[in-house]
Amino acid sequence: MNHSPTIHILNGQVMYDHFKKTRFLNHDMMVPFNEAMCYGETCTDVFSNQFSEIRANVHKVTHEQYYEITLKPLQPLFNGEISRIELWFDADMFCQINLLTILAWLDQTDYKENVQLHIVDEKFEPLKQYTLEVDGYHEIYQKVLIHKKMPDIINLPPLQKGIELFFNYRNPDSDLIRYIKDHQDVPTDELVSLLLKNFKNYGLGDTQYYELIKSIWEHRTKE
Repeated sequence: MNHSPTIHILNGQVMYDHFKKTRFLNHDMMVPFNEAMCYGETCTDVFSNQFSEIRANVHKVTHEQYYEITLKPLQPLFNGEISRIELWFDADMFCQINLLTILAWLDQTDYKENVQLHIVDEKFEPLKQYTLEVDGYHEIYQKVLIHKKMPDIINLPPLQKGIELFFNYRNPDSDLIRYIKDHQDVPTDELVSLLLKNFKNYGLGDTQYYELIKSIWEHRTKE
């Protein structure tokens, strides 16, 4: 078995493709985490069969498609072919909830080594670096994504901000929801473009915005 001295977990295929194109981290193994954990339900046992079934339903794909898109790229992690882990995530809500899921899985597997976290900007340029112990992150994951409660203590500043935005973005009084409601006469495609431009701190993609707009309109219709 070949052992990579370092494995880099990147938030998504776009970052992976960019790093490949620019030959950044060219001598180390890179794997993308292709998920949107800030959207839809999940379960306690990260990356279990139950997790895969729930997340496949969220994304409206088959279990096999979910495996190919999300789990297959992570196989080097699952197979233990690693000696050092570095994480590359944006500071926005979308990426920070994905980060929380990866940290929770490492904690769940009783990973004992420190991990290096690189916070990057929207052009994937490094902004800040943290050295983390993963102990305790599975508990935070459960509290946030299962029980929908704000943890008392989060020692990682970008994660704290990401979790605050996570609880805020579906709040009827949030800036995001108010903006959608105030622009109900704007065509949906145009509104999605405006949201992508004006709410970058949430990091949501067009798919999540289409679903969010749809749910708001359906709720208003029932009122």
